[in-house]
Amino acid sequence: MRKNRLRLVGAAAAILVATGIGAPAQAQDKQPTLADLAERHGRYYGSATDNPELVDEPYKAILGSEFDQITPGNGMKWYATEPEQGVFDFSQGDEIVNLARANRQKVRGHTLVWHSQLPDWLTSREWTAPELRAVLKKHIQTEVRHYRGKVFAWDVVNEAFNEDGTYRETIFYKTLGPGYIADSLRWARQADPKVKLYLNDYNIEAVGPKSDAYYTLAKQLKAQRVPLDGIGLQAHLALQYGYPTTLEDNLRRFSRLGLDTALTEVDIRMILPATEEKLAQQADWYRDVTEACLAVRRCVGITLWDYTDKYSWIPAFFDGEGAALPWDEQLAPKPAYFAIREALRK
Repeated sequence: MRKNRLRLVGAAAAILVATGIGAPAQAQDKQPTLADLAERHGRYYGSATDNPELVDEPYKAILGSEFDQITPGNGMKWYATEPEQGVFDFSQGDEIVNLARANRQKVRGHTLVWHSQLPDWLTSREWTAPELRAVLKKHIQTEVRHYRGKVFAWDVVNEAFNEDGTYRETIFYKTLGPGYIADSLRWARQADPKVKLYLNDYNIEAVGPKSDAYYTLAKQLKAQRVPLDGIGLQAHLALQYGYPTTLEDNLRRFSRLGLDTALTEVDIRMILPATEEKLAQQADWYRDVTEACLAVRRCVGITLWDYTDKYSWIPAFFDGEGAALPWDEQLAPKPAYFAIREALRK
């Protein structure tokens, strides 16, 4: 059954490209976009982007037309927004917010508290707990206030757990203990009472020790009336590690806690070279991920971690891997693109 599905996707893609329907320019405008199709299900379909690529006009044209949600890949992270202590610079985030507004797209704020891409002034010294607590509160509240009314959701704390479900030994955990997560959520809520507040992580798509840790934490936070609206599952998947078959069950259990979920950073990488068979398998996975979100009412949307292989982060971080996104390096749609459309059309 699956092999037949793979062949059908490949054949459909070939026919669509041959007839010009798959062309990235005018022809796509005549058919509903991914955002149009997702909207029929009450979902958004988004893409991350980053400031350096916004000079690429053909790229920008697809970004502005195919998606209804944008996540800044780097421009809202701590190193970019507070490069010196108490000195804030929101120019990169603002550029992406302004672009999204011009295209009538909503923006997901990413990310307030993360152990990576921190400025040197923060990581190069020892902090007492009261000092770091004051620094963390000021950073969160200054940034959240700046973007109040301009973003619909925040990834408040990013990647707080190890693979085995223990807390990651970050500067924040080591200095402040696990309570930094609840505090961060409370401070974000004070700064913007209306924005949706998320915890976000990778390798939590399947039910397992890491997603169990988030489930336990979310239950505790809800019981303590800490403001938490959702869990972001990044969904950086890789063909060689197998599909997370319990994804839908996992989304459902968070829903039962009264939480939204979102697939926030989706890409599906492979060991290069990309063969027809791998691209067909990738298309299947993109379809399955989309269907899992559509099957769970409180899965509110899907965001690609940029939409084209041209700007993918994967090759720089995973040697010999890539081809992770639904558009290739020439901005042409791949079988994955048509598989996503097929899932959204149901």
